[in-house]
Amino acid sequence: MASFFTAALKSFQGGKDESPKAAPKEDKAAALPNGMAREEFEEYQRQLLEGKIERDKMFAQRKAERATVRMHLRDKYHLAQDERDGAQVHVAGGAVELPQDLAAMVHSEKEEEEDGSAGAFTFLAKLREVELRALRDRALGGVDEVKEKCALM
Repeated sequence: MASFFTAALKSFQGGKDESPKAAPKEDKAAALPNGMAREEFEEYQRQLLEGKIERDKMFAQRKAERATVRMHLRDKYHLAQDERDGAQVHVAGGAVELPQDLAAMVHSEKEEEEDGSAGAFTFLAKLREVELRALRDRALGGVDEVKEKCALM
């Protein structure tokens, strides 16, 4: 592939066999970008490295938080645990505290699950209060209205 482009470039230049190599420079400061001094360049590189390390730590922390939420939800719903979640928590440094909003999500779902069983009893109690005759009459009235509007029925 490279030879193809080299041949195409040579034909474009008119067949000249010159290589545009520059003479090596003795001064290393000239090789630094934007005319930076060596100390400035090293400081810039150090800042880039520190920023990358900080971003990587935050990314690992967030992944561990998500893994913790998944572990809590799997435990809550009695699902099989995944080893990868434990590994992500371990990579982040072991004990991971959930942010308040994520912890609230996990705990609110627990409360909803507990209220769900009470909700079934509440539903059954309200079902006793329903007047079946009134419900039946209302349904039949709706069917009669549809029969009047629709010629096929």
